[in-house]
Amino acid sequence: MYRLPPMDDARAMGELVTADSIRRVRSRVQHQVRRSLGINGQARPPCNDPDEAYFAPGSITRQIHSDLPAMLIGGVAALLFQMLHPLAMAGVARHSNYRQDPLGRLERTASFLAATTFGTKDESRAAIERVRRVHRGVRGVAPDGRPYSAADPDLLTWVHAAEVSSFLAASRVYAPIPPTRQEADDYLDQMATVALALGAVDVPRSTAGLEAYYVEVRPRLRLTAEARTARNFVLRGVGRWPHELATYGLLVGAARGVLPTWARRQLGLRSLPAGDRLAVRPSVRLLGNAFRWVVAPAASART
Repeated sequence: MYRLPPMDDARAMGELVTADSIRRVRSRVQHQVRRSLGINGQARPPCNDPDEAYFAPGSITRQIHSDLPAMLIGGVAALLFQMLHPLAMAGVARHSNYRQDPLGRLERTASFLAATTFGTKDESRAAIERVRRVHRGVRGVAPDGRPYSAADPDLLTWVHAAEVSSFLAASRVYAPIPPTRQEADDYLDQMATVALALGAVDVPRSTAGLEAYYVEVRPRLRLTAEARTARNFVLRGVGRWPHELATYGLLVGAARGVLPTWARRQLGLRSLPAGDRLAVRPSVRLLGNAFRWVVAPAASART
């Protein structure tokens, strides 16, 4: 006669079956999430050898860049922010196929960040050199008659500043453990090494330095016709299905919220009503928790 297994054995078997089912579901959803973001292939494991890694395994740069939700929000914010520089926007308008491949730029930025943040020193230097080669071919004349080059040190500084300030702002609002003021300064100091290697100059290395930089550069920023077109394209979203559009709408709302007030004004973005702000942040945090469960199930809290 068949006998039921002992309670402990049955519980252990149930836990194994449940764990296996969760792993399979997580793997399937992870693949779908990566594909929807335009990320192909599998993520490479990070280099955890302190002597070989470009950034130390326990660095604040790795900790900030490990949080996908904050990085997605910061990435969208950086795209909007960078449009304010007429020469940077001219280069994107003439040398980028963002309308045909809307996720391509985000994917390339993500790949570069992954290589320089989690790769070896050799992998990071190779990624930096690839970008430098691409930059040398991006040059032309802006609509206002000024020449531009993606290799221009001042332009590289602007693009870098817009990126790191956006990632940092998103992390402060949406990361599970926001960076402290000291960690924010450390992050900017560490990331400056990448910008300098790319050819940037006078790179801000602290939050105070970043604020001073924006005071100096703001008179040169404006929303051009090309920037307005690109802004509207980003705001409309790239999803096809209702759930994609809803998710993207939340990310854009969150991205707008982490931009500096003066940048939102120059971009012609209205501030969200108080009710919308109160709705966006809790919704984005719930979405962020779901993303973290999917893409980083083994990630531990900051030590």
